[in-house]
Amino acid sequence: MNTKARDEAPGRRRRRRHSDEFKADAVAASRQPGVSIAAVAMSRGVNANLLRRWVAEAERDGRDIAVEPAVVEAPNPVPVAPAPTFMPVALPPPSPVAAADIRVELRRGVTAITVSWPSSAAAECASWMRELLK
Repeated sequence: MNTKARDEAPGRRRRRRHSDEFKADAVAASRQPGVSIAAVAMSRGVNANLLRRWVAEAERDGRDIAVEPAVVEAPNPVPVAPAPTFMPVALPPPSPVAAADIRVELRRGVTAITVSWPSSAAAECASWMRELLK
């Protein structure tokens, strides 16, 4: 931050004084298209209301700061990967053995119970599980 140092007693907050160059740079940055005053103020460590006042003063005084678009050159062009496309994949039909039974294994300590339930009665299996887990 470009502020002028003041020789004051330590421990007591004093107002900071910002140079004219610092103010002009902040005002110019806030006039860039798509940039909020709050973001510029936060990046420079000042209050957004203070920066708004600087902008208003610059407009009132007729100081028109030209907005120059920032030019950023890429060192090396980055190759762009082609967009992913849909590719249908044929899946094997479900095996009848896997869909035939619902298998539930319960363990408590050294006791283990395995229950096989027909998948055609899945609603009854769910009801039984709710009652069991109450």
